[in-house]
Amino acid sequence: MRTDTATSERFEISPRFRTMIEERIARLERDAAFDEAQIERLEDGEHVRRQLRLVAVEKAEALRMRLFLDRAHERGQAQNPAA
Repeated sequence: MRTDTATSERFEISPRFRTMIEERIARLERDAAFDEAQIERLEDGEHVRRQLRLVAVEKAEALRMRLFLDRAHERGQAQNPAA
């Protein structure tokens, strides 16, 4: 993960784009929960490993998108320099 000044930059997104990203985050988290619940039903060790990897990727992508939204503000919103 980057820790340089670029990660502290804030940028502007539309309310529609924010909603779309929030919906995608919800789908990823829902899918991760479902996929994780399926692991106990799997018998093949390789399949379990791939399923665990899928869950990890879904959770990581949801987190990445949450961090993106944390750095963004919606068009028309007043910017808070302390945020």
